[in-house]
Amino acid sequence: MADYAKDVLVDTQWVEDHLDDPSIRIVEVDENPALYAEAHIPGAIGFDWKTDLQDQVKRDFLDAEAFGELFGSRGISNDHTIVLYGDRNNWFAAYTYWYLKYYGHDAVKLVNGPREKWIAEGRPTTADVPSYEPTTFAASERDAAIRATRDEVLAALGTDTKLVDVRSPQEFSGELIAMPGYEQEGAQRGGHIPGAKSIPWAQAVQEDGTFKSADALTDLYGSKGVTNGSEIIAYCRIGERSAHTWFVLHELLGKDAVKNYDGSWTEWGNLVNVPVEKGA
Repeated sequence: MADYAKDVLVDTQWVEDHLDDPSIRIVEVDENPALYAEAHIPGAIGFDWKTDLQDQVKRDFLDAEAFGELFGSRGISNDHTIVLYGDRNNWFAAYTYWYLKYYGHDAVKLVNGPREKWIAEGRPTTADVPSYEPTTFAASERDAAIRATRDEVLAALGTDTKLVDVRSPQEFSGELIAMPGYEQEGAQRGGHIPGAKSIPWAQAVQEDGTFKSADALTDLYGSKGVTNGSEIIAYCRIGERSAHTWFVLHELLGKDAVKNYDGSWTEWGNLVNVPVEKGA
């Protein structure tokens, strides 16, 4: 995978070859956490993105202390290389990758392909939950360089910053305010942030969920003029699909000034007195 800017992907064979590697911690993060209990990669630790990785009182991340306690309690230390995968083409695996980078952990990889690919290839699975000795994981200060807030997005309107809407065309146009089954993540208004380019996240992957080549990805985002600005901000509905696009732009293509708008349209579409555009 040397054609990508950074060495951040591992293939399924690499993972199988490293199942007994004590320097590795494999972590599964699914949109549907029940899948982990059914079957997962042997030795994989399961995180529930909503109950484990989110503050349960306010809509925000865990603070640094709680984040460190979570990972340490599951047997993950700062010395481990964390290998992430999950369902839905690695949406929440990519989100957790970005989250770890946000807290300064650089020894992290993403499996090139989701859990469905692992299972389709007939690779080993188990329902056994691993038990690792608790250890220490220290989170660094939050890296504001990779996270955009609503105020930053508002300030970016009309500037050289490129906004990338990675939702479906129906969500972008305003035809869908909330995707069926995701009403809790909807908004009062449909549409998109003014000036945003519509590049659905799925255009970056192949049929089996693996990423397209660096050349194909460069053409995809370059053709929309996304990569010729001073900064890029990706957004979706809450931030998981846009974390996937952040991974493509920042990690695979090596674009430095890329941010993920955590909260995304669920926040923007419910704000008072912010601009919204409709239509394609």
